[in-house]
Amino acid sequence: MSTLVWKAVANTAKASSFLQILLFLPLTATLSKPAFLLLSLLLSLHGAIHGTLRLLWGSAALSVLQVPMHPFLLLLVFNVFSSSPDPWILFATSWWETGLKLSGPLFIFLEGLSSLLVAQKVGQEGKKLVEEGEIYQFGFLISSAVAYVLFAWWIVAVYPSAASSPLSSTLLGVALTALLFLTFIGFALRRTNIIESSSIALFIAYNVWLCGFDQAAAPLDLTSTYLPLLPNVVPHLQALLNFVTNTLPKPVIIALLYRLIILHLASRILPTIGADSWEGDNGDGGDWEDRPTGNLTRLLLTYRQVLYVLCYSQLLLLDYSGLSWWRWINIFLTLAIWGIELLVSGEDDQVGSEKWRKRD
Repeated sequence: MSTLVWKAVANTAKASSFLQILLFLPLTATLSKPAFLLLSLLLSLHGAIHGTLRLLWGSAALSVLQVPMHPFLLLLVFNVFSSSPDPWILFATSWWETGLKLSGPLFIFLEGLSSLLVAQKVGQEGKKLVEEGEIYQFGFLISSAVAYVLFAWWIVAVYPSAASSPLSSTLLGVALTALLFLTFIGFALRRTNIIESSSIALFIAYNVWLCGFDQAAAPLDLTSTYLPLLPNVVPHLQALLNFVTNTLPKPVIIALLYRLIILHLASRILPTIGADSWEGDNGDGGDWEDRPTGNLTRLLLTYRQVLYVLCYSQLLLLDYSGLSWWRWINIFLTLAIWGIELLVSGEDDQVGSEKWRKRD
């Protein structure tokens, strides 16, 4: 019973930390841009220290102990900017802003690779379930058909904004053509299925939607006039509410949730890559932490709070006009990697193909 209570307390503390970061960063944005950057930097440093302690100590008590740290850092930032801040602080925040903006393409690239990895894993697991019976086969056919219809509707809906220039409309046409041809090639070679293809189609529609949004939007205005925190709590909370409901673009929250979820899923899938050969070398399944990709997964999960802060801060500072082209690059890079895997992958689908032939 005590173990269950302690797990509930630890999970509540983790959720509290997540919500605190989600609210505190926009709250400092109502103060000033340097204040927002300073809190982002402090939260990243705290997340790195917290992750290192978890790596060395590994106690769940750290999740509870870190809960009061976020309000402390928030009050520290407001105290620092209660008067003219030190030039070194402004220099650090300027450097941090540059680093966050430069990391934008990297996060987009990781998001694309993670999406492809998750789509392939979903396709593999779906194929295994389809082989279990006709009910699964019918269910996945319906869900894939719904995904294709949603993809088509999404593309049509965002076309006016996403294809606002001749170049962007050409890129959209090339991307859709490449998706169609790669899908048919994968079907012909029996190295993909409709589950994987429909998942990648939704990923492309999602990025095209963000490209259209990027071109129509402007960076967030983080240049508010300073007001002390304690005597003006209500005005700050009203500014935060207005920031979240009116100023903060909804796609920022959607992009944040998608990026965090897809990176988390990819980190869970990484240990299964090469699992068969690893099991063969050791004679048994073993723990995933003993596999070659286990160390990378462990680092990602240990320092996931740093990734959360970096993703959120970077999305709040998006230079939309510049990153829209990086999303187009990511679409074609993801399709290129998928195409290479379809052409050079081994006969890993042979067993599944034979079962499909038996059904036919």
